[in-house]
Amino acid sequence: MAMKEENSAALEEPCTQAERASARTFVVTRTFKAPARIVFEAWTKPDLLRQWWVPKSFGLTFVSCEADVRTGGSYRFVFAHPAAAQPMEFFGRYLEVTPPSRLVWTNDEGGEGGAITTVTFEERGNKTLLVMHDLHPSKEALDEAIASGSTSGCGEQFTQLDALLSHPI
Repeated sequence: MAMKEENSAALEEPCTQAERASARTFVVTRTFKAPARIVFEAWTKPDLLRQWWVPKSFGLTFVSCEADVRTGGSYRFVFAHPAAAQPMEFFGRYLEVTPPSRLVWTNDEGGEGGAITTVTFEERGNKTLLVMHDLHPSKEALDEAIASGSTSGCGEQFTQLDALLSHPI
């Protein structure tokens, strides 16, 4: 199930590609017009994460954004939505942090057996190829993530990251 979340007339245009790569794996790929160290920084500094992480169309706002980005560190993102009585929390641990090329973290908010996310940053000239793999504990867990819409915002999210990267960080 390959999805092209943005239409691109030329190869130079950024395009987010998201696909179910296997029964348990969802992969998102995009090239950003910035060096890997800058893209990595946008993924690891809370003040920058707040500016692009939440797709604006979802209607969510950050209540708090904590990220101790180091191997063994943790993160906690808390969001509010006007239709939700309680804030939503997303949290986990960083299993690997290798600046500026790799991040690996757990997604623990669903209890044991949450997805493991791996993001790689491959510098290609003055651009960075970003590949994000979400490895789910089962086919059913990925089916549920897709059905809930939690995988649907990547194109918008990465367009917001592109906009942030187009200004000096």
